[in-house]
Amino acid sequence: MATTNWRFSAIQLTSSPEPAVNLAAVRYYLQQLPVFAQHVVLLPECFAVFGGNDKLQLAHQAAIGEGAIQQACQQLAIEFGVYLVAGSQPTTTDNPARFAASSLVFGPDGKLLADYQKLHLFDVNVADSTGSYRESATTMPGNKISLCQLPDLKLGLSICYDVRFPGLMQALAAQGMQLLTVPSAFTRPTGAAHWHTLLKARAIENQCFVIAANQTGVHANGRETFGHSLIIDPWGEVLADAGTAPGWISALVDVSQSQRLSEKMPVHQHNRFNSELK
Repeated sequence: MATTNWRFSAIQLTSSPEPAVNLAAVRYYLQQLPVFAQHVVLLPECFAVFGGNDKLQLAHQAAIGEGAIQQACQQLAIEFGVYLVAGSQPTTTDNPARFAASSLVFGPDGKLLADYQKLHLFDVNVADSTGSYRESATTMPGNKISLCQLPDLKLGLSICYDVRFPGLMQALAAQGMQLLTVPSAFTRPTGAAHWHTLLKARAIENQCFVIAANQTGVHANGRETFGHSLIIDPWGEVLADAGTAPGWISALVDVSQSQRLSEKMPVHQHNRFNSELK
């Protein structure tokens, strides 16, 4: 008989430029997580390779379904019996100078269930030690939205800067999204200002659960990330906050809360921009 009970978890890392070190950390935290039959685990943006120069991601890119990083994720999903949302990792494009930042969903049997390429690229100036970010210099933006159908759960994919563009989440919600995943490497200044507010807003307005796994701390290239990975329910309540240390958070939830809330407060039906004001 189908159940609406799921466990949602996020792993928070201070990733380095060395994939083997980062993947060992992921495995270490997976070993600590509670065991549950229906379990989604989210990794941060750039979980396997981070904190190097701008071309480091290009050096580790692989076609979707191939490469050492993807193979490692597949094996981890099988070993721990989880739906592993492998944050973002570099995948090849038709431009050898630009990779795609891809979030990949692996099932407990190791099968690749969905992929998503980051739509919105972080080309901004920030008051931190890095100062200027030009993600588009080495990253190719995606061109699709991705909703992954799991047993009794519709999981939406996004990556970091996407969270500032609610149209993406509204499009996913229109397809029935119950859980939004947000792997991230939010900077310390932008995180302190906006992280909790943005994520709670996306949960409330779309009446869905949110898992956001963030990078944290000071990385090898001096970049500082905010941490505070979160699990949020459809009412906007924070179920878990990881603080600023590497580690993990987890929450046992009833995903039918999303549907029950939308029946009581049918904001999607009430939204006149969906139909009347074209």
